[in-house]
Amino acid sequence: MHLSFVMTATDFLFSKHVLTRPFRIFALGVTIALASVTMAAAQDALFDTKAKQALMIEDQTGTILYAKSPDTLIEPAALAKLMTMEVVFHALKTGTITPDTQYTVSENAWRTGGAPSGGSTMFAKLKSSISIGDLIQGVIVQSANDGCIILAEGIAGSEPKFAEMMNARAREIGLKNSTFVNSTGLPDPQQRVSLTDLVALARHINKEYPEYYRTYAQDNFTWNNIFQRNRNPLLRLDIGADGMGTGYTEQSGYGIVGAATRNGRRYILALSGLASDKERAEEAKRIFEWAYQAFEEMDIFAEGETVGEASVFGGVKSGVPLKAHEKVSLLVPVANRDRLKAHVVYQGPLVAPLKADQQVGTLRIWIGDALAQETPVYTAEAIETGGLKKRSLDAVYELATGWIRQLKF
Repeated sequence: MHLSFVMTATDFLFSKHVLTRPFRIFALGVTIALASVTMAAAQDALFDTKAKQALMIEDQTGTILYAKSPDTLIEPAALAKLMTMEVVFHALKTGTITPDTQYTVSENAWRTGGAPSGGSTMFAKLKSSISIGDLIQGVIVQSANDGCIILAEGIAGSEPKFAEMMNARAREIGLKNSTFVNSTGLPDPQQRVSLTDLVALARHINKEYPEYYRTYAQDNFTWNNIFQRNRNPLLRLDIGADGMGTGYTEQSGYGIVGAATRNGRRYILALSGLASDKERAEEAKRIFEWAYQAFEEMDIFAEGETVGEASVFGGVKSGVPLKAHEKVSLLVPVANRDRLKAHVVYQGPLVAPLKADQQVGTLRIWIGDALAQETPVYTAEAIETGGLKKRSLDAVYELATGWIRQLKF
């Protein structure tokens, strides 16, 4: 029976302690992974928002600064276009298409997303040919529905087939809870996303496609003699914003995914469920300005430093030290530095032999009751299989502790 072993560090704000002895959480016949811990907001900072759903992280450390129902599934509206662009950028990066590739404007694209639709459009002319480079600017700057459909049909042959590509790519890059049905985000009962996935998508696009991400900061775009400004209000609020997009549906309200940088630190925010475009801009600006003031960076473990020890079954040693690949740091509330705690969580006991640098668990850090960061941990050394006597002793130990657990529960 595999159980989660949890190692806890406390009070390492002022004197860092190496985690050396795990305590076990047991439940008969159940694997406990502590995944049920809610990524609640850092409510200790006494901050709230009018948005029904919200999520803000600091990009470099991945620290969750604020969360409010971030895994609730909502209609993405035009924010689905972030996933559309990821598919396009991936095709450009792999050489399947080029910025100069031309696609023809079909009647479906023109009627569903163009001038006759009354929605966001770059006014592409029926049966005209447009380069992918221009379509990208139309979709990002003008949120053009016709541009999305032209790209979808050009790349995949049809919009439903392109939606299949969107979902496949979403799973490949780690989006767990989102389903895409079309390239535009036009309402469909099956099309749903979470803010957790949207923030992960925004981070991915910026990291993997920096040369195309820059378009999200473009203030305006003139095409076919029509001047249109970027629909992202954050670009004009003097908060260091560099993208990304907005959306609205009657069911989900006004939403936004935005990114901004201040003093060399980058923040990503997603909001949904706001009452108006004015409220959306005001709340987004307020959260960014709060984050700039309320947090400071703290180093928790140095690169390669031991963060804990995992129990090993059948090895020459009964435990193996664990480490993170990179320095572990996060942003903590200025007013609540003393509420930091950490656990190392893994499925165990680990079974020998073990290779060095083998990922076996995660380091989870909380600020109060809010999960702020998760970092993979790896074995710091190899553990060879022990002799018959050692394996026998470990087996007896596991049988004994298993019997005790059954009595307890």
